Amino acid sequence: MSGVSRSSPRVLLVFPRFNHNSFWSFKEACELFGARCPAPPLGLITLAALLPSSWDLRLVNRNAEDLTDADIAWAELVLTGGMPPQQIDTLAVMAMCRAEGKPVCVGVPDPTSNPDVYAHADFRVLGEAEGIIDSFVEAWNAGARSGRFEAPKFQADVTRSPIPRFDLLDFNHCLYVGVQFSRGCPFTCEFCDIIELYGRVPRTKSNAQMLAELDRLLALGYRGHVDFVDENLIGNKKAIKRFLPELKVWQERNGYPFRFSTEASLNLADDAELLQMMREANFFVVFVGIESSDEATLVATQKKQNTRRSIAESVARIYKAGMFVTAGFIVGFDTERGSMAGAMVDCIDATRIPVAMVGLLHALPNTQLMRRLTREGRLFEGYNLTPAEVGDQCTGGLNFVTLRPRREILADYRQVLLQIYEPSAFFRRVRALGRMLDRPTFGTKPRWQAVLRDLRLLGRTCWRMTVKRPELARHFCAAFLDIARHNPRALDLVIMNMVVYLHLYPFSRHVIRELDSRIAEIDEGRWAEPATLLPGPATEKTALAAVA
Repeated sequence: MSGVSRSSPRVLLVFPRFNHNSFWSFKEACELFGARCPAPPLGLITLAALLPSSWDLRLVNRNAEDLTDADIAWAELVLTGGMPPQQIDTLAVMAMCRAEGKPVCVGVPDPTSNPDVYAHADFRVLGEAEGIIDSFVEAWNAGARSGRFEAPKFQADVTRSPIPRFDLLDFNHCLYVGVQFSRGCPFTCEFCDIIELYGRVPRTKSNAQMLAELDRLLALGYRGHVDFVDENLIGNKKAIKRFLPELKVWQERNGYPFRFSTEASLNLADDAELLQMMREANFFVVFVGIESSDEATLVATQKKQNTRRSIAESVARIYKAGMFVTAGFIVGFDTERGSMAGAMVDCIDATRIPVAMVGLLHALPNTQLMRRLTREGRLFEGYNLTPAEVGDQCTGGLNFVTLRPRREILADYRQVLLQIYEPSAFFRRVRALGRMLDRPTFGTKPRWQAVLRDLRLLGRTCWRMTVKRPELARHFCAAFLDIARHNPRALDLVIMNMVVYLHLYPFSRHVIRELDSRIAEIDEGRWAEPATLLPGPATEKTALAAVA
């Protein structure tokens, strides 16, 4: 490192690979759209914008391109880090760089929740970058080549966050791009790490900031799907209601170049004014954490915002506003009694949600659930490490001693996946969604490039749904013709759900095979429960009493 200018280092930003066998990989959907991965690294390009303008930056997204020896040789400093499903590749990137003598800095979110896993990194920058990156830069410029920097919790001023370096991206690599309006969530779900990372008081950017980010995307030539990656877009309702009317005006002025997706809590359905605002701004899909239809489970896990309501009626109101719903469900809660598969399948059918992300309960580091299971002596040693064969909570999870027999939980999970992703069941939900979805029209002329793209996508989808997978042909044709006849304005979103099924159909079968193997291990006495962390004073009896 001698002779290197400390004020203008060559910095390589590396976005690690997600585990390949993940629900969220959407492999076939990416192929149909000609993309290489679902989304670009918003966190890294935001970090890039926070670094000194004199620093020479390169970005490598390992989900879309190779990290070469030449890339590492060029760099004087490597910045990397990601989420738990990227843990294995983050450690691999660290090892590659260490072998070449290159200093590595890791950051949020997994290194923040799991700092000891990344103890061999030269630098660990923990917490929100806006609150600590200046200290890291100052230390680097002063000659430091290792260190730990930790931001004060929940104090980063997001109104000072710069426009992400969208110019570092190749938009052709991804299905969509992301922006962020707020951080944090007001709720206290026991299994969630968001409130531990970003707090319970959502902090929001200014309206001008958000519109400037969209202006930048527009200026770079991007059009299409933009995802608001907020943990809960409506966590600060006053702020989002101030922003959405300005977003609507911006969309009108620019000919509606974007359509938006986001994540929100189910109580979104209670606010007709907010739903109308999102409709007018051209939101088209919302991810909702439903988790369970059992009220006792929702109360025990502090997901009370989903109780005392009809989940199906709430979802139907979102459909009426022109947005379809994707949802998360979890199997393995302590409060489950007997088989719960039937109730979950019924809930998914009643809500007509085609894409349901069903996973096993997983105790994430730095959560209330992790701390409770540790006190009860039920958390497995190594619970925070991602095994090489695990994609995400679909094939991982249950990293603790369960109160219900593990075999029953796995069998229930298997039954849910088998039923909801059986072709006739999935396409039945698609047809019902297509009939219910009230999409708006905005009076703008479609761009010929977009029309050609959609026609090509339709052709590829028809071929894959009929020729490549003939067992799906009659289901696909029936759903396509039904929506084309009864609600053609919803046809593109219905096709989008069917495209995702090209991934979910084989993926669900992969998970079922994995579950069959684990159930066989239990039946044949080949499965041994791992050691647990040092037990607290609680016993299984007191643990059962705590959730009764």
